[in-house]
Amino acid sequence: MKYIYVSLSLIILTYLVVLILVYFYQRSLLYHPFENNYQNDKIEFDYEEVFIKIEDDIKLKSWFIKKDIYKKKTLIFFHGNAGNLTNRIHKLNKLDDLDINILLISWRGFSGNKGSPTESNLYKDAEKSIDWLNNLGVKNNQIILYGESLGTGVAVEIGRKNTFNSIILESPFTSIENAAKIYYPYFPISLLLKDRYDSINKIKMIKIPILVMHGKKDNVVPFFMGKELFEKANNPKQSFFTENDDHMMDFNNELIDKLRSFIERY
Repeated sequence: MKYIYVSLSLIILTYLVVLILVYFYQRSLLYHPFENNYQNDKIEFDYEEVFIKIEDDIKLKSWFIKKDIYKKKTLIFFHGNAGNLTNRIHKLNKLDDLDINILLISWRGFSGNKGSPTESNLYKDAEKSIDWLNNLGVKNNQIILYGESLGTGVAVEIGRKNTFNSIILESPFTSIENAAKIYYPYFPISLLLKDRYDSINKIKMIKIPILVMHGKKDNVVPFFMGKELFEKANNPKQSFFTENDDHMMDFNNELIDKLRSFIERY
C-alpha cells in the first residue's frame, strides 16, 4: 500500500512539474522563429526591403512588392509561426503573377527583428503595418488581409475590427486552444494557455468577403478546422479545399487562379 501511495505521489508530482514547465515555456512550443526550411528558391520578383517601426527599438523587416498603390489592391501577408521571409519566396513568386501590391511582414522576434512574439504583440505588429500602408496612401478598402497558418489568427482579429477589401485564410485553425487539445489531450489547456487566437468566436464578426483555403491532408492543422471556420463565416464567402495538399499548400496554377478570381471579383 505504501508503495502504491509513493508511486501515485511521484506521478502526480511529475505531472505538476510538467504543467509548470508547459505554462512557462509554452510560447517556445508555439513560435519557431529560427526554424528554417529555406530551399534556395530563386527570387523572381522585384521588391524593396523596408523596416516598419512598431516601437522605438522594434522595426519589422518586411518585403514590399510595389506595382501601383493607387490603382491596384494591396495584399498584406501575415506569415505562420515558423521561419523567416525567405521561407515564403516560392509563394511570392506565384503571388507576384496576380499583379497587385504585396507587403510581406515578419513578426517581432522573427527574421532578426527584436522583441518577443505573443498574441497581443502580433496584433500590434499587424496594426502598425497597416498604418504604414495607410501613410503611403493605401486605403483600407484596397487592402487584402492574407493569413498563413498562425497568421490566420491575426488576420481574423484585424479583419473583425475594420472594413478592408477582403480576407484570405490559408490552412486556418479554429483556436489555439482547440488545436492544443489535439496535441496535449491530458493537459488542462484552457487553464494554461496564454495566447488563444480564438478565430472560431470572431469569424462571425467579419463583414467582408472571405476565402478559406485548406488541404484535406493537413497533418498540422486538421482540415475540419478550416471547414468549420468557413461554415461559420458570413457571406460573401468562398472556399478552396484540396484533396492532396498538406499544411503548406501547393501554390500551383489552380490555387493562383482561385486567388485571382476572388481578388478580381471583390
